[in-house]
Amino acid sequence: MKKLMILAAAYGIFWFFFLREAEVTLSPGVMAAAEPQQELLDDTKSFDYKGYRITPLANFSIKAKILSKMTYRFGREADLSPIDLALGWGNMSDESVLETIRISQSNRFFHWRADELPIPRKEIETHASNMHLIPFDETTEAAIKRARKGEIISFSGYLVRVDGEDGWHWTSSLSRSDTGGGACELVWVKEFQVETSP
Repeated sequence: MKKLMILAAAYGIFWFFFLREAEVTLSPGVMAAAEPQQELLDDTKSFDYKGYRITPLANFSIKAKILSKMTYRFGREADLSPIDLALGWGNMSDESVLETIRISQSNRFFHWRADELPIPRKEIETHASNMHLIPFDETTEAAIKRARKGEIISFSGYLVRVDGEDGWHWTSSLSRSDTGGGACELVWVKEFQVETSP
């Protein structure tokens, strides 16, 4: 038992110093000023992917700061979208604002708390979002996996609806101002890159 405890402690120390994903800290100031860009699609063609039907709903592109990152390995959602990014733009990409806000992710949701609001609540809610990312290919997936909390990233693709053969479906929000269940973006990511990193 003692040996197991020592091994567990050693692994914990190794993970903390060597395997844990390093967070990036940038200088204060708005790093991603522009609003996400969205253009609804009138005439779309669905396509098959991993046994599901993908229907594009809108063209979508964004430049934002990674506020939090969560990897999922279980469930049919994880088969499609293994990584969620909580993203912030405008004042929610400013380190001086974010240092007073506690941010976390769980169960495909993004959560925030602040003892004192550094900016109006509505601005926090409309300038940050949890996004489920469906990578276009292995190269895109690798780029998403390499991205670190704190970095400024950009990506483009489609907001989509996903349908399973058994009637299951997963649909993206088409608004940046909604909150709660159904407010997350489900994005088919065609291009992904890190814009700012130390």
